[in-house]
Amino acid sequence: MSLTALALNCTLKPSPSDSSSDLLLQQTLAALKEQGVNGELLRVADYNIKPGVTSDEGKDDDWPMIRQKMLDADIFILGTPVWLGHPSSLCQRVLERLDALLGETDDQGRMLSYAKVAGVAVVGNEDGAHHIVAQLYQGLNDVGFTVPANSCTYWVGEAMGSTDFKDLPSTPDKVVQTTRVMAQNCVHLAGLLKQHQYPAQK
Repeated sequence: MSLTALALNCTLKPSPSDSSSDLLLQQTLAALKEQGVNGELLRVADYNIKPGVTSDEGKDDDWPMIRQKMLDADIFILGTPVWLGHPSSLCQRVLERLDALLGETDDQGRMLSYAKVAGVAVVGNEDGAHHIVAQLYQGLNDVGFTVPANSCTYWVGEAMGSTDFKDLPSTPDKVVQTTRVMAQNCVHLAGLLKQHQYPAQK
């Protein structure tokens, strides 16, 4: 069975700036590739994602293209840095645009995201990764994504430290292991959902 993934990097830095979130998401896609899943990584800052809560906010809005890629994929990975203990503003913008899924259903009354699984990747130099994962899990679940067991990976540095994830000489073994478990569980559940969709909601 062929599965695909889309990862969104919600760093505030446009390409080609170095990004710790980008590195962790690249590692996540590599772990998914080991499970036979092809993926694509997009950096939200490179696109014009207009404010709003609909699937298309009109002229020059790049969200409809990203939304379609997300709906075409089986696995959706949302990545963000930690800013003041919260996800980035671009991550919040993505969640706001995903809100439109609440009113978009298939012919069985299911949200269009019902057959999709979601995972989360968080990086930062302060505590707050668990807090952000909890926020994103809830938001993604609210709009119809299924969240597998242990479907997050993260790294946070020393409080008030200056070392970024991308500056480490190598990725800590625990982060590598956590990323692999996340990929494995996302692939497992995505495969099950692809074969057995949720029941009709009518």
